[in-house]
Amino acid sequence: MNILVLTAHPNLKASLVNRVWFDALSDVAGITTRDLMAVGGREMKFDPEVEQALLRNADRVVLQFPFYWYSSPPVLKAWLDQVLLAGFAYGPGGNQLNGKELVLAVSTGGPVESYRTGAFNNFSMSEFLTPFRQTALITGMTYLPPFVLHSAMSQDQIRIGGSVPALIAHLTGQQPEANAKLAG
Repeated sequence: MNILVLTAHPNLKASLVNRVWFDALSDVAGITTRDLMAVGGREMKFDPEVEQALLRNADRVVLQFPFYWYSSPPVLKAWLDQVLLAGFAYGPGGNQLNGKELVLAVSTGGPVESYRTGAFNNFSMSEFLTPFRQTALITGMTYLPPFVLHSAMSQDQIRIGGSVPALIAHLTGQQPEANAKLAG
């Protein structure tokens, strides 16, 4: 299985979690990692042909990002807007992603209990991630359960390091549903 990991962090070098994940995933056979800020630069400009070629070669696409203001960082939105074009990802002739899998690897600053009805954030992570699920549906991809690490800003290096094997197992298809629950 060819896995493409698209990491969307505005400053990956300063990241507590996403950098550790990116570095670990970069060393796994069968996984191609891309730092979208490094690729698109400050202008967040992407070459659709290059990005689409990478997508065509992938069986599973992973969007890895920190959860910012109930969404992803702007670089991921820019990538989606510039790459998932009509005629490629949707619309007439837009079937290039059909049958591929989409999975999210997300870190949050808040604890898992804050992502519930009536709690601090008022909604579940599943509800917040609905636009990504819809992106998978409209492009003919299969949406897999996300991997979510809550309280990522705790700076607990043991917990962060411990999330790596579970993340790798999740992304490579080794019991993704069980691993998604472990990450919470």
